[in-house]
Amino acid sequence: MRKLTLTLLLAGSIYLGKAQTAVNPRPLTMDEYNKAQSFTIGDLDKDTYVKFENTYVLDRYENRKPYFITGSDGLKKRVDLYKLVAKEGMQEIGLMVFYTNEKGKLYRALVPDFTADGKVWEKYFLDIDNINKVETNFILKLSYILSKEMSFQQYKLLNGGKDMKEEAATYGNDICFPGDEMVTMANGGKKMLKAIKSGDEVITVDPVTNKSSAVKVRELTIHDAKNYALTRLVLVSADVKNTNAGQLISLNSKVLQATPNHPMLARQGNHKMGEITEGQEVLCLNEQTGKYEAFTVLQKTEQGGGIQKVYNIVADGGSTLLMNGVMVMQK
Repeated sequence: MRKLTLTLLLAGSIYLGKAQTAVNPRPLTMDEYNKAQSFTIGDLDKDTYVKFENTYVLDRYENRKPYFITGSDGLKKRVDLYKLVAKEGMQEIGLMVFYTNEKGKLYRALVPDFTADGKVWEKYFLDIDNINKVETNFILKLSYILSKEMSFQQYKLLNGGKDMKEEAATYGNDICFPGDEMVTMANGGKKMLKAIKSGDEVITVDPVTNKSSAVKVRELTIHDAKNYALTRLVLVSADVKNTNAGQLISLNSKVLQATPNHPMLARQGNHKMGEITEGQEVLCLNEQTGKYEAFTVLQKTEQGGGIQKVYNIVADGGSTLLMNGVMVMQK
């Protein structure tokens, strides 16, 4: 079973997106979590306040209209948010997410209140991971919406829940990428970094003009296999439009991994990957428009990548390369 870790950064006593009132939140129990999975809304367009067993209420979150979110696959998903309220004391104990895919299939995810027991959170993580297996990028889309609505930062889903100190991953002077990162070639195609050869032509981008040009690869540097520390960035670009039906969101995402000391270009200047923070903007290629645009760092994690070789391109010119569509600096 895949373990996922939750980190909540709270600004004071905050829960479910608003300051704590005189009524203290109480933990969502496992029985309530399981029971709520059967709660449904008859008409997501009209039903804003629905009672269950005269004990619980689903109350449309802040009376928000639905989100309609479209990823790079062009498929439109609908997301509706409802507060789960225990009628006794009118305490908010969770946030119900109704996720409808392009075929009309409905998925439910219940985000527990932050006071819930760790086993309830573990069950939640398992449930959303299972949805993610059949609904590609479900977790990414959920994280994006929750980051817009909640007062705390989005959930950081750490692969395997690994701890850098426990893993004793290698930090050093090697400035490189895993071999399966994809390099943008001069002909517009992509090639795995570990398959790059001397003489190949790759794209470099002028960071001042955003104009791209082709440069030849002089050599591919290969570093011995170790358990290298890797920084992983999830970057998103979102075009949001408000309509009478709800918010229309076109979401484009990219994922990049590199050793923490690899340089990359953010809007605020050159930084090592490990110094990049959530919320910073990085220049990326938007394949849908063919233009270079600023993508925002939605999630950042750092952990051991396992025993593997890492690679770096030495080119005859230019100062940048496109790795997984993200502009990175040549070392």
